[in-house]
Amino acid sequence: MLVTAYLVLLGLLALWVVLEFSACHSKTSTTSSALGNPAFRHFQHDFFRAYFPALAADWLQGPYLYKLYQHYHFLEGQIAIIYVCGFGATVLSGLVSGPLTGRLGRRKSVILFCLLLSACYLCKLSQDYFVLLTSRVLGGFSSGLLFSSFESWYTHEHVEHHDFPADWLPHTFSQVATWNGGISILAGVTANLCAEWLGLGPASPSVLAVPLLGLAIVLAFRVWDENHGQSAGFTRSCGDGLRCLLRDRRVVLLGAIQALFESVVYIFIFLWTPVLDPHNTPLGIAFSGFMAASATGSSLYRLATSKKYHLQPMHILCLSVLMVFFSLFMLTFSTGPGQERPTESFLAFLLIELACGLYFPAMSFLRRRLIPEKEQAGVLNWFRVPLNLLAGLGLLVLHDSDYQSGTRNMFSLCAVTMLLALLSVVGLFSMVRNDPDLRMPSSETEPSEPEM
Repeated sequence: MLVTAYLVLLGLLALWVVLEFSACHSKTSTTSSALGNPAFRHFQHDFFRAYFPALAADWLQGPYLYKLYQHYHFLEGQIAIIYVCGFGATVLSGLVSGPLTGRLGRRKSVILFCLLLSACYLCKLSQDYFVLLTSRVLGGFSSGLLFSSFESWYTHEHVEHHDFPADWLPHTFSQVATWNGGISILAGVTANLCAEWLGLGPASPSVLAVPLLGLAIVLAFRVWDENHGQSAGFTRSCGDGLRCLLRDRRVVLLGAIQALFESVVYIFIFLWTPVLDPHNTPLGIAFSGFMAASATGSSLYRLATSKKYHLQPMHILCLSVLMVFFSLFMLTFSTGPGQERPTESFLAFLLIELACGLYFPAMSFLRRRLIPEKEQAGVLNWFRVPLNLLAGLGLLVLHDSDYQSGTRNMFSLCAVTMLLALLSVVGLFSMVRNDPDLRMPSSETEPSEPEM
């Protein structure tokens, strides 16, 4: 597994670089205009300088999070409870982060994110179970602020303060998506260096992340101006979202797909470490391989929806769900008690991440076309509730550390869940296949979203 992990990472990195270079040759005139404006490039650079250290700090916790709890000798059921608390905190954070960011100020929200995540990481140095629960809750709350505060700050400054064309916004977020892929891959290698090569233990990547968060605070405070937004109240936002769901069956199906698909991804995030770690897999390198697979999927999405191939997001969404279903089917056989095949499991995990790279930009496109902009926040809040409930219940009810085939049963249930997602995709496709508003123009591309 050691050699396999390194070879897979190198191969996926090479493929991703080739796809990104291919994308560079198909830049639009809008992109060329943006890159030719020195004021815009300077503003973009100021944004990246503060945002990228925060992204790196957030990714550093990923490879060794489960391993850290295992290192402290907690049982699998206890670890599952910690993860479920994080899911609950993420739901609450999603409900309050929008109004909080608008009222507190977006720069202050960025600083609050960095402080919360720093506290989360420092709490991981404790072996007390309730301190670790608190750490996970702080991490869940901070995750809701990460993208809402940074990207809403940039959007406001781009349009309102600098008066740059709104058409230039996708260029910046496409750049963020590309850099985010590279940062996540580098974070996995760095975490592996600290935890395994240098022998500093699974808590060391979290400690390394704290100075990066301090750097993000300093840069945001010195370089960024404060801005505020007018956000709807929580009750009004949720009420608008519920009305949108009740009047449009397409939005209900889209929410079902998101809840079913992403709850399976959350369970995968929990399970990949206990499946691979007993077979001497370098966890940081495996994590980098997952991130490289996801980045490759995002690049393939841009290629598939380009003028040359002109596939539609609905088709890619269906393909991504099929890929995950096939991967889970593989995992039910490769994780059987006494019949473990770690190489096949690792390849199945990579296929899931590749599918995620296709899924997230396709889902982002469909959400923007199906859900009115003023109702998106409320609708997404409703989407998060079943998503986190499904993931939490799956971990709590089915994962019994004393039951030898628990992991295999988890993957079997996830396969059934993904089959339901596939049926929802078919139902949505039958309703929208002749809708011209859901067809992507050949020149339009979608930035990817983060998965892990």
